[in-house]
Amino acid sequence: MLVLCSCVPGDGKHDVNKPAGFLWGIWHGWIAPLSLIIGIFNKNITIYESANTGWWYDLAFYMAILGGFGGLSLTRKRIKK
Repeated sequence: MLVLCSCVPGDGKHDVNKPAGFLWGIWHGWIAPLSLIIGIFNKNITIYESANTGWWYDLAFYMAILGGFGGLSLTRKRIKK
C-alpha cells in the first residue's frame, strides 16, 4: 500500500520545471480512488496533479479513470443466450 501511494498527486514531487506527463496521468488516474481517501486525512494530497503537461496528462488521466485496470472499451459485446 505504501509503495502504491508513494507517488500520489500533490505530494510535492512534481514541480513546474518537470511537470507530470502522459504516463503520470495514467498512474494518477488509476490511484485516484486511493488519493481521494488519503486526501481526507492529508489536505496536501489531491486526485489530480496541478503541475502537469496539459492536454496529454488530461487524456491519460481520463483514460485511466474510464478504463481502470480492466482496459478501455468503447463498445459492448452482447452476450447471446
